[in-house]
Amino acid sequence: MTDRITVQVEVGQRGYPVHIGHGLLDLTEPWQALSTGKTLIVSNAVVAPLYLDRLLASLGDRDCSSHIIADGEPHKTIATWSSIIDKLIAMHARRDCNLIALGGGVVGDISGFAAASYMRGVRFFQVPTTLLAQVDSSVGGKTGVNHSKGKNLLGAFHQPGMVLIDTQTLDTLPVREFRAGLAEVVKYGAIMDSGFLAWLESSVAAINSRDASALAFLIQRSVESKAKVVAADEMEAGIRATLNFGHSFGHALEAITAYAEFLHGEAVAIGMVIAATLSEQRGLCPAGTAARLGRLLQALGLPTDLPRVVSTAAMLDALQLDKKAVAGGLRLILLEEVGKAIIDDSSKRQQIEAAIDCCRAA
Repeated sequence: MTDRITVQVEVGQRGYPVHIGHGLLDLTEPWQALSTGKTLIVSNAVVAPLYLDRLLASLGDRDCSSHIIADGEPHKTIATWSSIIDKLIAMHARRDCNLIALGGGVVGDISGFAAASYMRGVRFFQVPTTLLAQVDSSVGGKTGVNHSKGKNLLGAFHQPGMVLIDTQTLDTLPVREFRAGLAEVVKYGAIMDSGFLAWLESSVAAINSRDASALAFLIQRSVESKAKVVAADEMEAGIRATLNFGHSFGHALEAITAYAEFLHGEAVAIGMVIAATLSEQRGLCPAGTAARLGRLLQALGLPTDLPRVVSTAAMLDALQLDKKAVAGGLRLILLEEVGKAIIDDSSKRQQIEAAIDCCRAA
C-alpha cells in the first residue's frame, strides 16, 4: 500500500483527515468517505487531462460527472461559480451529492463556494494538485470568488470532508507555480515556526530540486501548522488572522493588476516583505527581519519588489477593500520577530506608505 501521512484537522464534529503521500490518487479506500449520491468533479483545462481519468478510476462505479473550468485567477468569478451550480442542477444533484475539487487553489476555492451554496451546503472534497493548494488553501474551509474590486470578497466557510494530497502531482507542476506555492510555506515559518524557517533556509537546494523527502516534510509541516491554527480559530475571529501575513498587500497587488500579472504566491511574497518592512520601521521587530525574509524568498525564485508601475496610492485604495479591514482602519499582520506574528490595527497611513515605497523596485 502507498505510504501516507494523515493529519487530522480538528473543527468539532466537522473534523476531517488530510492524507499526504505519493500516488494517493490511485487509491480507492479514501473515497469510502463519499455519500451514495451523485458526484461532480470540478477541474480545469490544465489539470483534467493529467489526472481526471486516474481519479475517475479510483472512484469506481459511482455515478460521477465532471465539469471543466478555465485555468487561472481571472476566471475565479461569479460566472464560473454559476456554471458549477448550473451543472449540479442539470445533473439533478440532491443534498446527498458530493463535489470534488481536482486542481489548484482557484478550483478548490470556487468549488467549495459552490458546495457551500448549493442547497445550503453539500459535501465537498479537496484533491489539490499545486503546492500552494496543498500547503494552504485546501485546508481550513475558506471558499470564495473574486470581485473586480477585491479578492475573495464573496465566499463562505465550508470545511471539506477530506483532503487528499498526492505529492506525485507536483511532478507536472510548472516551475513558476511551484515557486508560488513556496511563498505560503515561508509564511508558516515567518509567523509561527522559526525552526521551520531556519530549515527552509538550510534546504533551499533540496527544495528547488524538488527532492521528494524535502517536499514531503515541508508539506506535512505546513499542513500541521495550518491545522493547528484552524482548530483554534475556525472562523478567523482571532489567531487565524495571522495566516494572512503578507496577504493584505498581496491581495491589493493582485486586484490592481486584474489578477493577470502575478500568481497569488508571488504577490504574497512581495506582501510579506512589505509587512516585515513596516514591522521594522515601526520598531516592532528586529532590524534585518525583512532582509532575511527577502533573501529566502529570492533564493526560492520569488519576487520581493513592488513594480514601479504600481502606485502607492493605488495600493492604499485597494487595501481599503481588504476583507481584514476593520471600522477603525486597516488590520494588518505584522511581526514581532521571526516565528511570532501579531494582529495590528494601529499602523498610520503615512507609515504604510513609507513601507510600500521602501519596497519598490529600483
